[in-house]
Amino acid sequence: MALWDRFRASTQTMQTQLLAKKNELKSGAFRDASMAVCALVAAADGSVDPSERRRTAALITSNEVLRNFDAADLQRRFDAGLDKLAADFDFGKVGLLQDIGKVAKKPTEARAVVQIGIIIGGADGNFDASEKAVVREVCLAAGLSPAEFDL
Repeated sequence: MALWDRFRASTQTMQTQLLAKKNELKSGAFRDASMAVCALVAAADGSVDPSERRRTAALITSNEVLRNFDAADLQRRFDAGLDKLAADFDFGKVGLLQDIGKVAKKPTEARAVVQIGIIIGGADGNFDASEKAVVREVCLAAGLSPAEFDL
């Protein structure tokens, strides 16, 4: 099986796992951490072009688990995360990783945030090195080992 096929199968498995836990994933901390990881992955290469912003926003609104939350609120939080990164990438990144750290004591939420990051990162068919590096940092902020996710 080709590498991409294995990755796609893995993300489909992750999505199934997320759906199975959908009712447990309703906290404000999970919502904020999810939008933080989306912003970090979208900006992993240091910039976010408008098409990437639109594609990530579309993925957010189509994700079944994230439908637990108001779509307009998610969009506002995602945009706010991107704005923080655009204003001062390093400082914005620290703030977003702190948001992710708030789910560290809830393993189900922490794993779900990482899984969302991986799904978003691979949605364009290329989970590149910069996106993997960001998701590894997200794992650490969420109190999880990157090895658990083959990162």
